[in-house]
Amino acid sequence: MGSSRRILGTLGLLSCLILSANVPVAGASPPVGTRELPRVPFTQRYQAVQHGGLVRASNSSISCRKEVSPEAEPCAEVKRGAPGVNSDFEMFYSEVDKDPDTYNSTRAELKVPQGAKVSYARLYWGGNLRVGEQKPPEDNGRVLVAEPAGAYKEVLADTVIGHRSDAGSDAYQASADVTPLVRKGGAGMWTVAQLNIAMGHSEVGAWGGWTLVVAYEHPQEPLRRVSLWDGFEGLAAGAGEEAGETVEVTGLAAAAGSSGKVGVVAYDGDRGTLGDSLTVTADSGRRLSLSDAENPFNDVMNSTITEFGHPSFARQPEHMNNLGYDADVFDLSPALSGGARSLSFKFAGESQGNFLGVLFVQTDARR
Repeated sequence: MGSSRRILGTLGLLSCLILSANVPVAGASPPVGTRELPRVPFTQRYQAVQHGGLVRASNSSISCRKEVSPEAEPCAEVKRGAPGVNSDFEMFYSEVDKDPDTYNSTRAELKVPQGAKVSYARLYWGGNLRVGEQKPPEDNGRVLVAEPAGAYKEVLADTVIGHRSDAGSDAYQASADVTPLVRKGGAGMWTVAQLNIAMGHSEVGAWGGWTLVVAYEHPQEPLRRVSLWDGFEGLAAGAGEEAGETVEVTGLAAAAGSSGKVGVVAYDGDRGTLGDSLTVTADSGRRLSLSDAENPFNDVMNSTITEFGHPSFARQPEHMNNLGYDADVFDLSPALSGGARSLSFKFAGESQGNFLGVLFVQTDARR
């Protein structure tokens, strides 16, 4: 993300999300085709209390090809995890399927446990449409998806697409319910291709990727509350804690000492550009910064795809610095040490802006 990027408008929204039945939330995803809005407030997409949990597969769809800035680390080193920002490079599509009729194909492993039943699955994708080229937004709501060892199928967005253009970027996120497809395809390497993202070089830089979030039931796993939220919110550079984005998760029944995890999908976070953070506060008053070995407390949105600070599934390609795409899962257990009926997640971007797209939470539940 370049220094000349126009600062996004400050946000102070509080989204209070009340959990209800074990089904997708009524009214959360009306079939509105490809209608787009510049801002989509975070709302609950799905929730359930069941024996089981949440898993996800994810990958970025574009990476560096060659250095443009004289101060940039070598592209090969950045892919292995060195600090680097997308505006320092010419960016080019990743390609793993060797199919001349597709572009930016990438794979990631979905680890649905053996014997589990998929309750719900949703695919999210997005990126920047304006870099060295301008991509048409008409293609935002369409991708190709291949199940493990399967052929590509067209997937179309089934809800409002977040699409926000400013002086530097033209960013969007789309999503679709893919529950039947994932029930059929199951565990293994999933491939997603033809995300509508731009290549090249600009002062803002290119970014884009996809994440598949899956809720499952398994009789041998603990009783858990699983929940999924999505939206499309710009987090302003320089906004700080007071004007960040807050998402409040209520209706929990986590006992003291419960286990839990929280996942986040965000766009245009830069590794090595400090100031962004994610904190969680329980109704008991316990507040802590969410961080781990790969996601420092003051650089949480740093272009990583990890779980508890480590890679947790196979990806092709498997870059450590994903140059503007984050899909991380953090350990929520310390926040639940005193139990919790509600959790408040606070995102802040003090020295860089980014876009928030997805939040998913898993916590132990009382019987």
